[in-house]
Amino acid sequence: MQEDRAPAGPRRPRAALAMGAGVRDSVFGTEALGRLADLVDLHQEVVTGPDSAPLADAEVLVTGWGAPAVDDRLLARAPRLRFISHAAGTVKTFVDPSVFGRGVRVSSAADANAVPVAEFTFAAIVFGAKRAFTMAERYRTSGTKRDFSGMPWLGTHGITIGLVGASRIGRRVLALLRGLDADLLVYDPYADPVEIAGLGARVVELDELLRRSHVVSLHAPETPRTAGMLDKERLALLPDGAVVVNTARGSLIDHDALVAEVTAGRLDAVLDVTDPEPLPAGHAFFGLSNVFVTPHLAGAQGNELARLADSALREVARYCSGAPLRHEIHADELGRIA
Repeated sequence: MQEDRAPAGPRRPRAALAMGAGVRDSVFGTEALGRLADLVDLHQEVVTGPDSAPLADAEVLVTGWGAPAVDDRLLARAPRLRFISHAAGTVKTFVDPSVFGRGVRVSSAADANAVPVAEFTFAAIVFGAKRAFTMAERYRTSGTKRDFSGMPWLGTHGITIGLVGASRIGRRVLALLRGLDADLLVYDPYADPVEIAGLGARVVELDELLRRSHVVSLHAPETPRTAGMLDKERLALLPDGAVVVNTARGSLIDHDALVAEVTAGRLDAVLDVTDPEPLPAGHAFFGLSNVFVTPHLAGAQGNELARLADSALREVARYCSGAPLRHEIHADELGRIA
């Protein structure tokens, strides 16, 4: 852990934590808070809004889930703010673009959060292809050990897996999928085909990906362009028996159209995110054996939260020492990141 020790010399900026109630204790344990205090002169009061006292002299904010909006109002109370290290994924929910105009640098632990999402997605793809959820329900209700009747295909051997979005999560999923004997396709308008080829996949247009894929996994950000991108017409392109995996955002799929497809039994789905979220009690997805719904838990949970704190602390150490940041977010990326 040499990287996150206090830098040589007197460079210890004033800093504060800014996050929702309880987040400090769940993400930053005693050891992590001690490491942070070794790096900076840390306010004990957590910033919860634009009127919080630590903002007056804080140069560094370490943020987390539930952080207050960092906008013009807060910036007016934080004249010395120069760096935000976010101990979670997206910064779009609380960082106003004016932050970048003020010259404040922003870093995110999204790469650390991508690790458990990619692991979860890989498991969802394998379980989905194996029809594990449908088979478990058949076993529970009928007691039949292996009833494969009506399965259009089963298993990962020789199938085509399509990833919509070559995000940091999508790339991690690709790395895990390379261990399967499957054909890998990617749709991403920003992806470099040569780079994606190096990851063992091929870039294609979205409609081609949907027509060819046995499993489709979504890793695109939520933007006006991607909202409802898997609508009725595009879901219809998927071959019979295809599996839709969504660990990105529920709004990427037209859920009414997906309900029709899974109710008919033409498609299966593994959904960690939905629209709306949470789903209302009694929603059709809950009553179908070919749909497996989890409560948005693919991202860092439990002991995985330590990765987020560690990532944020390492960025603070780099900032304090003048080293290049590894996970900096730039203003021109806001329109296409999650």
